[in-house]
Amino acid sequence: MDNTGLSMGKALLISFLVTAVVAPFAIPALRRLKFGQNIRSEGPARHFAKAGTPTMGGLIFLAGIAAAGLFTAARYPEGVLVLATTLGFGLVGFLDDFLKVALARPMGLRAREKLAGQILVAALLVLLAVSTLGRGTDLVVPFSLGSIELGMGLYIVFAVLVVVGVANAVNLTDGLDGLASGVTVVASLALAVIALIMHRSGVALMMAAVAGGCLGFLIYNRHPARVFMGDTGSLALGGALGAAAVLTRSELFLVIIGGIYVLETLSVMIQVFSFQVFGRRVFRMSPLHHHYELGGWSENRIVLTFVAATIALSLIGIIGFYKII
Repeated sequence: MDNTGLSMGKALLISFLVTAVVAPFAIPALRRLKFGQNIRSEGPARHFAKAGTPTMGGLIFLAGIAAAGLFTAARYPEGVLVLATTLGFGLVGFLDDFLKVALARPMGLRAREKLAGQILVAALLVLLAVSTLGRGTDLVVPFSLGSIELGMGLYIVFAVLVVVGVANAVNLTDGLDGLASGVTVVASLALAVIALIMHRSGVALMMAAVAGGCLGFLIYNRHPARVFMGDTGSLALGGALGAAAVLTRSELFLVIIGGIYVLETLSVMIQVFSFQVFGRRVFRMSPLHHHYELGGWSENRIVLTFVAATIALSLIGIIGFYKII
């Protein structure tokens, strides 16, 4: 574990440095290519000033994550699988961003195309985890002394839903400067700790790389952001977290650790249901971060609060996981 811990530090540092060094060259290039963010007319009014900010910045930290992963985790099959899943989800996001930004197709990929790509990558991840990496098909229940055996078919469906769900939840969370990247730093480090407990060194190294990439990206993505990650970045981060959860048998613990992602997603579902059924809105605006933004909170206050909440939730998740191992 000591060697793995040292390697995790290397992975985090490499990813951080590559991201931080690439960004000053990539951001002007994205601006020259006119890959600027389009702001939804129904969003908060103060976001209109962000129009034109370079997007697709997920490519920047994906370079750092890939470099760190290849340098530290390539000899571990589970590390390679996490990296492949991250890049696979990133590719789906990139295609969506490219159609929206470069080809001026406002909706990007059709919803069914985007979902099909995510399901394909997630299904390959789960099948390989079960068939070649000994994942099994049981589900570990938080704060219990056992697990539930789901069987092959049910587990594959469940795990694919988890991976696709967390990818889209991170995408919904990516609505304020530094929010998704800040929350993901904490969530990925929590999953790295769980990976160490489970002796999944490759997963631990990749989660350290994800944390390092997000930290490097925060230099340029914190408020006021000079670059946005786009779907390229948010789907990739969600895919990485989902892959780590599958390979460490911690899918339900990710619900705790990633509680902010869950709340952001639930806020959208509740808002849509309430408006369609009752004609009333529960929140000022969804996802949840916009509710607080319209309530007068600054972007920095929201981000710091959500990151602090993720730290607390991560500690709860790690303790709950440690008690059953």
